[in-house]
Amino acid sequence: MEKYIENIIRPKIQGDGGEVNFSSFDGEELTLIFRGECSKCLILDRCVKWIEEEIKKDMNLNVKITAVRKKPFFWDN
Repeated sequence: MEKYIENIIRPKIQGDGGEVNFSSFDGEELTLIFRGECSKCLILDRCVKWIEEEIKKDMNLNVKITAVRKKPFFWDN
């Protein structure tokens, strides 16, 4: 799953200025960390749903994604 996220999904997300990284996968729940433009995106839920659909299509797995937004440290000020 980690290789799939890093090699297939991540480049597509980066095309829109976002960043996604694999965090964990337990067979049913996939945790992804979203950075860059994704960290402040108002429609991240649509992207998460799209990733779930891509995984279903490409890997024949039903997963539930937990999205964790990580903003850059300099946005705190």
